[in-house]
Amino acid sequence: MTTYKESGVDIDAGEELVRRIKKPVRSTFSPNVLADIGLFGAFYRASFKGIRTPVLVSSVDGVGTKLKIASLMGRHDTVGQDLVNHCVNDILVCGARPLYFMDYFATGALSPDVAEQVILGFVKACKENDCALIGGETAEMPGMYAAEEYDIAGMIVGVVDRARILNGKKVRKGDVLIGLPSTGLHTNGFSLARRVLLEKFALDQEFPELGSSLGDALLAVHRSYRSTVYPLLQGPLASSIHGLSHITGGGLEGNTMRVVPKSLALRIDWSAWERPALFSLIQRTGTVPEADMRRTFNLGVGLVLVVAKSGADAVLAALRRKRERPFVLGEVVSR
Repeated sequence: MTTYKESGVDIDAGEELVRRIKKPVRSTFSPNVLADIGLFGAFYRASFKGIRTPVLVSSVDGVGTKLKIASLMGRHDTVGQDLVNHCVNDILVCGARPLYFMDYFATGALSPDVAEQVILGFVKACKENDCALIGGETAEMPGMYAAEEYDIAGMIVGVVDRARILNGKKVRKGDVLIGLPSTGLHTNGFSLARRVLLEKFALDQEFPELGSSLGDALLAVHRSYRSTVYPLLQGPLASSIHGLSHITGGGLEGNTMRVVPKSLALRIDWSAWERPALFSLIQRTGTVPEADMRRTFNLGVGLVLVVAKSGADAVLAALRRKRERPFVLGEVVSR
């Protein structure tokens, strides 16, 4: 006789995980959440006060091979935050605020301790972004993943008033590109970073120029820009903000061109900001070509605002009042 547990799937571990996370997950619920944990579907009341023509905006993403760093470090409390913040930023640049988030956690052998750390990261970031963690799925798949391996994906739904959608149609020649700093690699470029750095350095090695160990620098949480940028989209400066770009895979130019009309191009001053030491360490250690650096990494710029030239000074001032460190890094020009 062979049991399911002997085949590698432990239902008791899954039930223990649900018991641990129920209370923290409930703490993210808003009054619009109508169902508790455990039902087959999640219910969210479609009531959007102050929005005349609500449009739902959705996105899905993962964390990539940053999970390898988390596993090597035995630290799983940050990658859940990475995933939520990444998804929040992806809909923010469309002009939307988040409503709810759903996660998928797949593993070879479920460790309630590891999964709990990851999910508490979801909870932390959802609270910070005023977003409900409304549901999720945990899958134990021996033979698909090694016992200690796991992968995560996240799905987010937000809302924007149709009149406030940002889709690049307002971008004009002469618009100014304003950058906001990243907190490191965020969630992109880790396959290259691991290939270059882990062949030569240990994750616990301290680097004075990083101000931390290599592992801590690589696990720095992918920041959310919602609290800084979303209020600007609702205020008097909104008309000056013609586009937003979340700098992920494809780099600064590749991502920003997604919101620029085909008749226009970007003129970027790559010396306009100080490149964080982690990127210099990667390039120097691996002799990585500059073109690869620009296409693979955010290079210290996590989000770009495309702003009318007439409103650029006011937007810069507003960002500084929010304790941001914005910088002008280029402009929109004719192709």
